[in-house]
Amino acid sequence: MSDYYEYLHTVGFEETNIVGNVYYVNYLRWQGRCREMFLKERAPEVLADLQDDLKLFTLKVDCEFFAEITAFDELSIRMRLVDLAQTQVEFSFDYVRLNPGEGETLVARGRQRVACMRGPNTRTAPARVPESLVRALEPYAS
Repeated sequence: MSDYYEYLHTVGFEETNIVGNVYYVNYLRWQGRCREMFLKERAPEVLADLQDDLKLFTLKVDCEFFAEITAFDELSIRMRLVDLAQTQVEFSFDYVRLNPGEGETLVARGRQRVACMRGPNTRTAPARVPESLVRALEPYAS
């Protein structure tokens, strides 16, 4: 098992701008998609908990760009656990272009900090990271 969770993505035309390179906001969307697929595949109990009263609030997100990507580039978005606190989790994301026969190219790197909250929408309060999520994240600590 690798030390990262991997989400594979093929860039589409709708994710590019008029110049033909990927519009920056898509990198942030892919972070969210990677996190969602991780929950679906590795922590389905958390998805059930989200249907109850658990809320995952994104507190901070960033992305640093190293190279441009365009339509039909094949990407591996690799998520790792950076920090696990009582009520918050921080992830890092490596965006790697997969070049068949040529290797890989790191095109961007991002981070995301998430807070766990519970309660009704008008009175949410910080809550401990669910144990099922802690267990699911253990293999991905950087």
